[in-house]
Amino acid sequence: MMVETLLNPGTISLDDSSHSKKRVLERAAQLLGQHDQDMAELIFERLLERERLGSTGMAGGVALPHARMPGMRQSRGAFIRLTEAIDFDSLDEQSVDLIFILLVPEQGTEEHLQLLADLARLLRVPSTRQAMREAKDATEIQRLLAEPTVHVA
Repeated sequence: MMVETLLNPGTISLDDSSHSKKRVLERAAQLLGQHDQDMAELIFERLLERERLGSTGMAGGVALPHARMPGMRQSRGAFIRLTEAIDFDSLDEQSVDLIFILLVPEQGTEEHLQLLADLARLLRVPSTRQAMREAKDATEIQRLLAEPTVHVA
């Protein structure tokens, strides 16, 4: 599966005002569990469980929360760009403003690891992160994910 196929405009939130890690995870669950409150609650619980194992905050203002989901047949993602960076217990101890959330089927171990590696590789490129910070709309975020080599420094 390619990274850009994980998102749709309804799972991208730009200029989000969430002010804590917990609020970001709740917002992610809302985006990914649209129209299904029970699913949104399960997603939130799974994301919290994973975060308790260790922070998914990376470096460069990026976090990559992820979870395996029972009953899910296809991986899905959401992207949140915050209006103000928040503490996410990141590796570099810097605040986070770009969050890519990944959900994979419970049995999708190999796919899970590959998607995480692809996302981490993409999001560690400074010019890609900057382009995501400057993107005007969800379509531009999707384009950046589909054409990552355009922004590789």
